[in-house]
Parts: sequence; structure tokens; C-alpha cells
Amino acid sequence: MIQPFASLAEFEAILKAATGPDSTALDAAEARNGQLTKPPGALGRLEDIAIWYAGWRGEAAPRVTAPQVAVFAGNHGIAARGVSAFPAEVTAQMVMNFQHGGAAINQLCETFGATLDVIALELDNPTADFTAGPAMNEAEVVAALLAGWNAVNPEADLFVAGEMGIGNTTSGAAICHALFGGEAEDWVGRGTGVDDAGLAIKAQVVREGLAANPEASSNGLQALRCLGGRELAAMAGAVAAARYHVIPVVIDGFICTAAVACLEAACKGALDHTVAGHKSHEAAHERVLKTLGKEPILSLGLRLGEGSGGALAIGVLKAALACHSGMATFAEAGVSEG
Repeated sequence: MIQPFASLAEFEAILKAATGPDSTALDAAEARNGQLTKPPGALGRLEDIAIWYAGWRGEAAPRVTAPQVAVFAGNHGIAARGVSAFPAEVTAQMVMNFQHGGAAINQLCETFGATLDVIALELDNPTADFTAGPAMNEAEVVAALLAGWNAVNPEADLFVAGEMGIGNTTSGAAICHALFGGEAEDWVGRGTGVDDAGLAIKAQVVREGLAANPEASSNGLQALRCLGGRELAAMAGAVAAARYHVIPVVIDGFICTAAVACLEAACKGALDHTVAGHKSHEAAHERVLKTLGKEPILSLGLRLGEGSGGALAIGVLKAALACHSGMATFAEAGVSEG
């Protein structure tokens, strides 16, 4: 295993040392977009997506040919508090389903030509109940960050992180509450389908979590350690690694967005190489996306997780790049410009 960092301080230093997009490629992509056989702006956001991607890949006319999806799974101590409609055992059962090709994410990856990696993170060792103290100590969160970092294939040209973990919408809500304030009720949702009583339990658990972990308030990496789970930390580590390898990222749903919000809180601009794949059915997801300045590509009412919304958006990115890189220019087509 590659170990580029051994502490949260070293991980934060890597975030702050990250480079930005290739300005030469950005300029060339913008120039090409202005010469394609279409009216200016006729392809809407597809044009913006293509230019953004070109800048991060350092090519004026790239294509998406090797997308990677990684699904991280972890178990949470707070699951015992009744925050989910499903028991914690479902996490391991769903990992088996992923590995056997039976889940929605398997079908989406096959449809859009993405490789799928499934990484189970100490499922027999749940994180601590964060209402009584930190979910993880520093060594544990660093190990999870490293697992995510090392899951990224440097040869991929697009990356999507997904998750599976009973109780993790509560973890995501607690992180958002710590980073963005408001009331606990602003951030909790029905997740796997909890009833009103379950929703009230989730809000109470979030409140207790912040009270037990004051160091998490407005501190991205401490919020990830104290209130997150191994799969959330792994997603954050993977997104940071993708930046290091200059691989654009599609952010998935609420839980993934909460996890990577910790990176942005630790280092402004840490998510510049990312786009939001979709807006999920979780009400708080839209609020987090707006706070991060991310406009979702899709809005289909999804609330599955697994990287499903991000995987669906791979198709849109492929289409954007196919048009940008494959269309003829006015000169090539012999078409008069308006």
C-alpha cells in the first residue's frame, strides 16, 4: 500500500499543495467550442462540462474512455441507535451483492463502460457511537483515507465514489450540521425509509454527536474523524487522490457530498476537479450542493447510494466529450458561420 501521508496534518498539506487545471488546455477547449458546428451555447451545460473536463485532463479535445467507480462499505456504531430502517448486517450482505454483480451499480457500470471496485472496510469493526465521543481516532481515520487513496486507479480518466453503510445518512447529516450550522432537523432525512419516529431519533443522534464532539464544529477533517465513518473517509481520500492524479471526479449523492465537503472545509478549492452527478431525494442534499457551489447534472429522485447517481452522470459526461471532441468545426464542415 502506498502511504503518502501518516497523519491528518500531512493529508491536509497534500490538499493545500494540489495543482489546478491546465490553463493552456482550457483556453484551447474554449476556442474549439467556439468553432464547432452549432450556435454559441446551443449545447448548454454540455459545453461547460466538456471544457471543465478538458482543463483537468490537459487536452483540448479529450474523451472519457476509462471511467472507474469505487464503492466503499463501512459499519457505524450509531446504527444501534435505530437510525436506519435496516439492520447493520445488510452492509455485508450488500457487499456480497456488489461482488456477485446483482446490484444497481453493477448494471450502471456495465451500461456506461466503467470498471467497478468494491472495498469493504473492517465491517466486523464498526466505528464508535459518536454520541459518546469520536467515531474514529486519528489512526483509524488516516487508515480509511489511505484505503480510499489507494483504491483510485491512476490510469482512470474519470472517477466516481460510492458507498454502502447502514446508518451513514445520519453520519452525513452530522457532518453537515457541524460544518454548516443550522438545526439537526435541517440535515436529517428519511434515508432508507425511516418513519417519523425514526427521523426524530436521527435528529437527536445528530445533536448528541455534535455535543460530544465540539472539535468537529467548522473543522472539515475533525468532522470527518469524529462524525464520519470509514466509508465516508475513504471517499474523501479517493477524491483527494483523484486530484493528485489529475482525474476529474463525479460526486454522488448526499453521503458522498457530505464526505467531500470535509475536503473543501479543510482547503478551499479542493473540489474544483469535481462535478455533482445528481441531486438526490434527500432534502438536505440540494442545500449542501448549493453551499459548495455545485449544480447537479441530473435530478431523478434517487436515494440509493452505491455511486448510482454518479455512474448515471458518466453517460452525460461521455456525451459532452463526444460532441466536443467529435463534432466538426465550421471550417472542417464547410459550413458558413453566423
